[in-house]
Amino acid sequence: MIRDVSGLVWFKSSYSSSSEGDSCVEIAVAPRTIHVRDSKNTAGPRLAFPSTAWTDFLSYASDGPLA
Repeated sequence: MIRDVSGLVWFKSSYSSSSEGDSCVEIAVAPRTIHVRDSKNTAGPRLAFPSTAWTDFLSYASDGPLA
């Protein structure tokens, strides 16, 4: 986990470790919001999703056509 200047604590999946480096996304959980950023560019743009939208996305990704 990594805490940044905004106070968010960022983490990534243990499945994201590879010999090619950090090519994944990191997430940070805040009240009612999930923040997402590129692990290769932690100072770059971030996305913020309402927690309900993030839950719907995870359900779709794990049970839907992306699974």
